Amino acid sequence: MPDALPARMTAIAIREPGGPDVLEPRQIERPEPGHGEILVRVEAAGVNRPDIVQRMGLYPPPPGAPATPGLEIAGSVAAVGPGVTLWRAGERVCALVGGGGYAEYCTVHESHALPVPKGLSAIEAAALPETFFTVWTNVFERARLGAGETLLVHGGSSGIGTTAIQLGRAFGARVIVTAGSAGKCAACLNLGAEAAIDYREQDFVAEVKRLTGGRGADVILDMVGGDYIARNIQAAAPDGRIVSIAFLKGSTVEVNFMPVMRPRGIEEKAALARTLRERVWPLLEAGRIRPLIDRTFPLAEAAQAHELMERSGHIGKIVLTV
Repeated sequence: MPDALPARMTAIAIREPGGPDVLEPRQIERPEPGHGEILVRVEAAGVNRPDIVQRMGLYPPPPGAPATPGLEIAGSVAAVGPGVTLWRAGERVCALVGGGGYAEYCTVHESHALPVPKGLSAIEAAALPETFFTVWTNVFERARLGAGETLLVHGGSSGIGTTAIQLGRAFGARVIVTAGSAGKCAACLNLGAEAAIDYREQDFVAEVKRLTGGRGADVILDMVGGDYIARNIQAAAPDGRIVSIAFLKGSTVEVNFMPVMRPRGIEEKAALARTLRERVWPLLEAGRIRPLIDRTFPLAEAAQAHELMERSGHIGKIVLTV
């Protein structure tokens, strides 16, 4: 471990379960990388809805994960632990982590890190891991979206949604989205969505049927749940695939879909990282797709970032800078 590294660091702590005001900067011990882990000097950290649920006390960190929130980071490798072969100190990486991202330093398993794509800043790179891992595994691996098929994305202006639009188009799919305002619909269209449905003004089931000539969507990516679960079935094509990844309106209707959600192990995440590096990172480096950054906040202003996310006032990703 290089002597220049500080023994302590600034991290965002959750004082107690509650609103954004419970987030506060604290001085804590800097983590040390274990076997197969790298220590990342964090330059930026993405903000995601699971962070909010954790802050409210409704989502405990996975076993062994730090209490500090934050699931995606970008920065440079500050040190490597025993057995690390994939990275060297100084290399620039972005990574999906189990927690601890809202801090100056964070450890991550070496196989879960990816290089910062050429041409992207640390802020842009910090907006990649959670959304790109989520979209790729759910839309392309679980739902098997193919070229020429129709993808319906709920919450098209979110970080997940803006990523799904671009990846769907990049791999030859037709993309339809729902969003909650004319401005958000316009942003989705600018990113490449073929159609954007304002769910406050239109019935998305009827619109999807109209736009597909009565067939429906081949794949539906849903982050809403509640009454959308039954409506998605109506909007789906014959043999359509519906992937639920969050439940903003509740997970219990006639069937509780929460049990199908599961964490992924080290090897599964490693395989996903390899696939992204091979198939998606070239698109990022070629400039064909990019993460959409709505706003950045200094690490100490994590509470303001949560306030923005909770009122859904963003289009794309919110990132903390360190």
